[in-house]
Amino acid sequence: MFFVLAALLHSRLASATEEELLKAIRAEGDMQCLGELYRRFGHLAYGVCLKYLKDRELAQDAVMEVWEKLAVELRKREVEKFSAWLHVLTRNHCLMQLRAAKSKATDSFSEINGHVVESAMVEHPTSEEGDQLENKLQQLEAAIASLPDEQKSCIKLFFLEKKSYQQVAELTGYDLKKVKSYIQNGKRNLKNALQRHHEEG
Repeated sequence: MFFVLAALLHSRLASATEEELLKAIRAEGDMQCLGELYRRFGHLAYGVCLKYLKDRELAQDAVMEVWEKLAVELRKREVEKFSAWLHVLTRNHCLMQLRAAKSKATDSFSEINGHVVESAMVEHPTSEEGDQLENKLQQLEAAIASLPDEQKSCIKLFFLEKKSYQQVAELTGYDLKKVKSYIQNGKRNLKNALQRHHEEG
């Protein structure tokens, strides 16, 4: 009996129109209808996520996060053209993830060269402050120059030229995972080099 009911339910959902599914979700928060939307449109959202995030696992996770948003958003608004609206929602979610990742990476790098940034923000530096800034910039340049070639090129492109991970991969010819590894290891090596210089000074 259970399997008969399940088959009938599946048949009802499969034959429901997009408008009927959206109305049921908005009125009752019907998760089975939300699941049916995933069956119909999940692959479209995945395609958008993969286009922006360039990573299958990240794209799969992002689709799940988008569907969690749908459970909330579809209760609050009427959506006429679901596929177009889903595309925009998914794209914006991916862009927010990319911005957050870049911001986190930039903040991490700022911990390394923060002493340089703080000095550079002095609007009218004194002669002594100018000398200190120049010295710190030289320290940072020397630390970058001491990195292995792969780390050096990736660090310069990512942090100094503000390129994305994907752009760094395209410009250097390195695999995307290697680019991320070179940048992570390069940050650590830079921090260690600057710390050693500070202790020796």
